[in-house]
Amino acid sequence: MASHGREKKAKPQRRKKKNKDGLITSQDTTDDDGVLRDMELPDDWTVAASSVGSSNFGLDDDDLLLEDIDENNVEEVNRSIAAAAARASKLADALSIATTITSEKRATKREGGYRVLFKSITQYATGNEGTEILESKWDVVLEACLYTLQGKGNSTPAEQYAACRVLEASSVVLGEDRDDVAEKLNGPLKKIINATGRVAQVRSAALRCLAMVHFICGTNCLEEGEDATAVLTLCEKVSAESYRGETVSPILRATALDCWALLGTTFSDAFIAAGDSDEDYNLGQGLQLLPLLAECLDSTDQSLRRSAGECVSLIHECRLNLGMDEEEAANRTERAYRRGSWDGSEWEVLMDEVKQRIAELSVESGHHMSKKDKKEQRSTFRDFMSTIVDDESPEEIVNWRGGKVKLNSWQEIIKLNFVRHCLQGGFQVQLMTNETLQAIFGAVFDGSGMPLNQLEKRMYMSKTSEAAKAADKAMTKQRRTRTNVKNHFLTADGEDI
Repeated sequence: MASHGREKKAKPQRRKKKNKDGLITSQDTTDDDGVLRDMELPDDWTVAASSVGSSNFGLDDDDLLLEDIDENNVEEVNRSIAAAAARASKLADALSIATTITSEKRATKREGGYRVLFKSITQYATGNEGTEILESKWDVVLEACLYTLQGKGNSTPAEQYAACRVLEASSVVLGEDRDDVAEKLNGPLKKIINATGRVAQVRSAALRCLAMVHFICGTNCLEEGEDATAVLTLCEKVSAESYRGETVSPILRATALDCWALLGTTFSDAFIAAGDSDEDYNLGQGLQLLPLLAECLDSTDQSLRRSAGECVSLIHECRLNLGMDEEEAANRTERAYRRGSWDGSEWEVLMDEVKQRIAELSVESGHHMSKKDKKEQRSTFRDFMSTIVDDESPEEIVNWRGGKVKLNSWQEIIKLNFVRHCLQGGFQVQLMTNETLQAIFGAVFDGSGMPLNQLEKRMYMSKTSEAAKAADKAMTKQRRTRTNVKNHFLTADGEDI
């Protein structure tokens, strides 16, 4: 066909590209602005990853590190005071970034601002002074985060995810008895969770934030439909295979079960595990969820199986604790014959199937999983099996300089894992200084929290210290014993062990 002197303009080709931070983006070859649209987040995306581009808003990482304090020029007695003052100063400087986020045009710059906010809130907002500083800037931080969550300024999924994490960490620092925080965040977060078109990681972050807000800040004074019970019901709906006519991502389902377990720790054992049949008027919420959990244990997604196993462990623990005081609950020989037993109930057959499945997962092998995943799954499900099959209580101890936390139930371990996931690098410092977390976990202080000088650090914390050498020798002996056990069939008398 003859041309009329005008060439048709070729349409720009769209191609998928992975940037340096692992984000899969769909971009035009002729339009640089298209890089930030239609973004998909990888499964392991986190706000604590390395910042994107020039995203520190003029605050270099070196300027944000607490270790920049010259300890040689500060007296030992005043070192802790100087460190607290430095944290407060850096927190105030970082929170000032929130005022510029809504006016910033570049998405990478806004995302970097949220990363700096998250780091400052989790690591520098310590003690009562840190809470007061965050309280004074809370309205500005909240406005910036809601601006992004509402999709204004063409916000990307990475920004929205980071904004949810900032709100989640802020709720931990603000502390308990803050119904005003829960009331302001209920509507916007539920809107994101219910939006089936949003990225699964963003919906998961919003659900985690909502659960943490009600766990830390919420009280029993909230109206019906806006309280923790309503969020618990929402988690049950989202954890199903389909929600609002759409198939739910395994990532979001696993998050929903984690949030259900966290909020389940705030209710009584009877609310979770009471009842023997479907006809019971006050049937426990956990019993209603058992059929779904059994299906999740057969899923191919490892995180979904782990979350389901954790929920079953919590339900089983609540069931055993029904009608028993602490002394009776500690005696495992009597637990199976008390009111909390599954024997004779409608759920006995289902629980037997669940126990068998968890036992299988604790020893699962095959080439469809990596060695790291198999090791992690076996270790996790062995812990579940010890509770569900053997009725043994879990045990975990968290130590830090000057104190420790001892956990002896799944309720406490579920809380710890959720808070640890929320705070990430700031978990230790918050546990040492946050009164709300100390009350939740029952922290015990031994009075040895005085700062160490340089000589003491080399003596006790260096790789060449006596403690490190003793640990290395013990590990070498364990490896040698393990190797000899494997090669035991080569010897007749077993003298090598």
